[in-house]
Amino acid sequence: MTVLVNMIVTLGMFYVVPAGLRLIDPAGLGRAARLWRLPATAGALSLWLPRGMAATALAALYACACLGLAARALARLLRGRSLPRPSEIAVATALVSPSIAGTALVAERAGVRLFGFDLDILALTVPHFHFAGFTAALVAGLVCRAAARTGPPDGLSRGAAYSVPVGTLLVLLGYFVDDWAELVGAVVLTAGMWAVALLTWREIRPGARDRTTRALLSTSAVVLPATMLLALWWAAGEATGIVHPTLTWMAATHGLGNALGFALCSLLAWRRLRSDAAPGTGPGDGPAGSPDTGPAVRPDIRPTAHLEETPS
Repeated sequence: MTVLVNMIVTLGMFYVVPAGLRLIDPAGLGRAARLWRLPATAGALSLWLPRGMAATALAALYACACLGLAARALARLLRGRSLPRPSEIAVATALVSPSIAGTALVAERAGVRLFGFDLDILALTVPHFHFAGFTAALVAGLVCRAAARTGPPDGLSRGAAYSVPVGTLLVLLGYFVDDWAELVGAVVLTAGMWAVALLTWREIRPGARDRTTRALLSTSAVVLPATMLLALWWAAGEATGIVHPTLTWMAATHGLGNALGFALCSLLAWRRLRSDAAPGTGPGDGPAGSPDTGPAVRPDIRPTAHLEETPS
């Protein structure tokens, strides 16, 4: 299981986080995305070294970069003049999630049972908050932002943007409370992710210009219901004692499916959508809050803008 989890985490460090930062705010976070390979290299090396001082030091470098993203999230929320929009809450959750992963990584590499958690649980917390935390919240925010292009988000998109961050937080709190609290978090998170899958399939996918982008969106929308059903099964088993998958089996199915089928496909698709929207510019170009240069999908959806809201 260790090798598989390390490969998934390495993907999250090297591609998922910097690609997500470019989608959130290419102007404000573009430099951080370009430089992210430096802390990602340190974090990835720490995974493959034996536990000890060297691995802990490298993990700490990665954790510091992740804490910097959390500080950016707080600054984004504080500078707002009104209550944050659903998409802003989702993107703040995305920016905070790697800091939880980084903290767990430092403790696991040091061999410290942080808050009494087993080292195996700490090791699995790292990919969980790169994918169920960072990517899931980011995509929920993108979907909600797309629905808001022509007016207020509908109930489903607003619910997805709220329930993914709330579900992620409840799962985290469940670690400290009990298995039943974690099950409640899994239910809320699953509901939010199923809403994201439905909206992706029904609203975003049909308007994509090319077959590759539609295939990527289709894959992410189809994978989510299955992988989140596995998460529900596991959480229910932990709470009630019914037969449920082992952690190794979950890493090979739920974890791998979410990493490749959902996170990777989603980010590739949204970057293609954004590139289509701005001919002549790269996926990371354009000032934060700038208007779209052209629709990549149906004009009433237009999901290609990044998540930096235009000031009202």
